[in-house]
Amino acid sequence: MTPHLILIGGGPAGLMAAETLLAGGVQVDLYDRMPSLGRKFLLAGRGGLNLTHSEPLPDFLTRYGARQAELEPLIAAFGPAELRAWAVDLGVETFIGSSGRVFPKEMKAAPLLRAWLHRLRQAGLRIHAGQRWLGWQDNDLLFRGPEGKRTVRADAVILALGGGSWSKFGSDGAWVPLLSQRGVAVAPLKPANCGFDVGWSEHFRQRFAGQPVKPVVAEWAGTRRQGEFVVTETGVEGSLIYAFSAPLREAITEQGAAVLHLDLMPDWPLERLLGEIARPRGARSLSSHLQSRLGLKGVKTGLLREVLGAEALADPARLAAAIKALPLVIRAPRPLEEAISSAGGVDFAGLDERLMIQALPGVFCAGEMLDWEAPTGGYLLTACFASGKAAGQGALAWLKEKG
Repeated sequence: MTPHLILIGGGPAGLMAAETLLAGGVQVDLYDRMPSLGRKFLLAGRGGLNLTHSEPLPDFLTRYGARQAELEPLIAAFGPAELRAWAVDLGVETFIGSSGRVFPKEMKAAPLLRAWLHRLRQAGLRIHAGQRWLGWQDNDLLFRGPEGKRTVRADAVILALGGGSWSKFGSDGAWVPLLSQRGVAVAPLKPANCGFDVGWSEHFRQRFAGQPVKPVVAEWAGTRRQGEFVVTETGVEGSLIYAFSAPLREAITEQGAAVLHLDLMPDWPLERLLGEIARPRGARSLSSHLQSRLGLKGVKTGLLREVLGAEALADPARLAAAIKALPLVIRAPRPLEEAISSAGGVDFAGLDERLMIQALPGVFCAGEMLDWEAPTGGYLLTACFASGKAAGQGALAWLKEKG
């Protein structure tokens, strides 16, 4: 008799698990609460689908921070190279951008998702959209859809329910109490790859909100990264800020605030800056002097005025030092709902090496609902694909053992 598996969640992790199981001869029914699958995946590809990253695997793996050890075997088995080969097999060619990020040649997520879903349907995947999972009723899975509630029984289950950000696209974290009630350890969901509140003055906010700050180097605890960010109504966001979101968030939790240092002119050494600033400026304003001598203007000059007092601005040595290491006080992460991804989730300690929940035999987890986080740049999607593959293989092995 053909084994039957219920898969809940139609994002990249769930679809990769489905593909793995179908290839292994398992009948798969996929349930998702949204009217169509892969909605957050499509959102991720809105500005160009960043599938993965081309950097060497040892460097790639360090991007997972405290969860590197748990994710390393999954990504070693299905990492950037395998993901690119998989895309080609699907008819989607990829290329490496100037930053090392990997994109489909068409840049968009929709063509890849359409081709993938077509292949999965051809392989026998049965899709049940608009079905919210409500947990268990006795030993059956309970769903609520347009026709009301219904229960379903299966030989195994894979949960790929996402984290807690962008709930309108499907991942709302409603699964947390359902698993907690069954004795599954779940770390609280927290914003990751998120913006932060600074608390600008009204003058600065009105003048500079929405403006990019580039090029700039940010430094935290000895780690320096160059990139850009955007001034928002409440603070800062953007790829450079996201790269530091995990340590900033934890520092705010422990200390109430965090200080991120910004090098506003990374190509200029301090000595050169000081020499130019110290030149006589005559009747010119400080802003005119900085623009004339350094080319520094606009939002960067605004940041200096926002952070420094009049005394520091008037002191060439202190001003030059601030341009190279402006102390920006970060006060709070933006809400989880606004974050690109989430940290927290199902504790790896409660899973076996196949990603099966030890407290719930036959129930496996994959994707962002596991307790890990990573910066943007292809690392998020790669780990989702890899964990979906691993959960699918784990469920296959468990079903075979079960007989």
